Amino acid sequence: MKRRDFLLNTMPAAILPSLINGYSVKALGPSPILNALLNFTTDTDHVLVIIQLNGGNDGLNMVIPRDTFAAYYNSRTNIAIPENKILTLTGNDKTGLHPSMTGMQQLFNNGKAVIVQSAGYPQPNFSHFRATDIWMSGSDSDQVLSSGWAGRYLNLEYPNFPQGYPNATMPDPLAIQIGSISSLTFQGPVINMAMSITNPTSFYNLVNGIQDPAPATHAGKELTYIRTIARQTEQYATAIKNAANITSQQLAYPPNNELADQLKIVARLIKGGLKTRIYMVGMGGFDTHSVQVTPSDTTLGHHADLLQTLSDASKAFQDDLSFLGVEDRVISLTFSEFGRRIKSNSSVGTDHGAAAPMLIFGSKVQSGVLGQNPTIPTGASVNDNIPHQYDYRSVYASVLQDWFCSTPTDLQTILLKNFQTLPMIKAGACANSIDDLNNQAGNNLISNYPNPFSDSTTITFKTQGGHTLVQVMDCLGRVVATPVDKDYTQGSFTIPFDSKGLPAGVYYMRLQNGPVQQVKPSLKIR
Repeated sequence: MKRRDFLLNTMPAAILPSLINGYSVKALGPSPILNALLNFTTDTDHVLVIIQLNGGNDGLNMVIPRDTFAAYYNSRTNIAIPENKILTLTGNDKTGLHPSMTGMQQLFNNGKAVIVQSAGYPQPNFSHFRATDIWMSGSDSDQVLSSGWAGRYLNLEYPNFPQGYPNATMPDPLAIQIGSISSLTFQGPVINMAMSITNPTSFYNLVNGIQDPAPATHAGKELTYIRTIARQTEQYATAIKNAANITSQQLAYPPNNELADQLKIVARLIKGGLKTRIYMVGMGGFDTHSVQVTPSDTTLGHHADLLQTLSDASKAFQDDLSFLGVEDRVISLTFSEFGRRIKSNSSVGTDHGAAAPMLIFGSKVQSGVLGQNPTIPTGASVNDNIPHQYDYRSVYASVLQDWFCSTPTDLQTILLKNFQTLPMIKAGACANSIDDLNNQAGNNLISNYPNPFSDSTTITFKTQGGHTLVQVMDCLGRVVATPVDKDYTQGSFTIPFDSKGLPAGVYYMRLQNGPVQQVKPSLKIR
């Protein structure tokens, strides 16, 4: 019997007043008050690994639309991947992967990866710094938060941290970030909830009791002293050393791969028994404004090298988790602060864009492709962006609900508003499968007539009932209108849409109803 169950089922009422300063508690069943008093956290051994792709990943050259290949090729002829080089995906003839991503292809074809198409948010921001803050904090684009989405989650699970930690219930770091200073992702309302390991060398030095040599300067002695004190006061050093002391680990990690070096450490710590819930690793270089590909062979070049680094490291990590017998406890997800524009530029690269795909992988994901390939307009201009199909916070909500067992009330506290949850994880709260969801989205759920239109048009949409959202987005991926945002009964509905004040051009009508979404293009003429 778990400690939690033992206490809830056997604690005598006589001892409760002593715990609550004299106030009696009559009910001994599971209660939020009792949970808070005894500092209970959600019973789970699940782990999330976040992989940051810093710089803005070109999603169109990573997840390639095979069913609209001609439009894709015509919009970026100088960087497009040849059709016969695209890696195919089992059970999906519409979508493929960059040819350098054979490892991720194997994960997908083995039922261990899911692709979430066109993840983004209304009013996309194209600044690296601000967009990164948005993704890490879980904020709207016009909202500045000083805490991160994972930090708020950990603060809810482990209140009052760091006071009273480590303890018998949680003797280990709540979160660990490798390869950078602590990011906004783990910032709680008061303090950062994560421990940072600057780089793999620092980890191995910690494990082996080695101190980095101080520089040969007048300040070297003082720096040595500071480092000694810092290590002496590090509460979690012993726990990490013990966890890292596993007997064997597979040797098949790719060499000279910065991401693989980080993920190998994560696998080692998970197997070693750390109760740490979230790990964060990352790699940079995705800001591919120029020379994204080798002009003589677009399957090669800087972006191809980045995607191979990601793919090879992810496959090795998943194989290692299987080898170590812990893969059923771990899921991983990728994110980048934004995607790139539909049309390539004259420098053989791509400029800052909006929505892009996310990859989620692990033995417990529902493998498949969530959403449709993005619509690519004929004669795409340098201003054309991919509109978001899924709000990126829907991915967070799905992980929190279906992997970390957060309640709807908790989701409101962590993400600050309601977001749809997606069928990404096996045996989750969502009853739909990816195939069920895509079959629903294959129907004509939203349309407008007339199309093309001038000043006004009528939007028709179908809903299964419950909260229903209709948004109108422009070619930059910005939400310019929200005609519907309320609860409906099941049925088909029509609403007028007045576009006065909007310039002529391509617009996208987006429907969101529970886990179902659909995006359809529309044209406004003068």
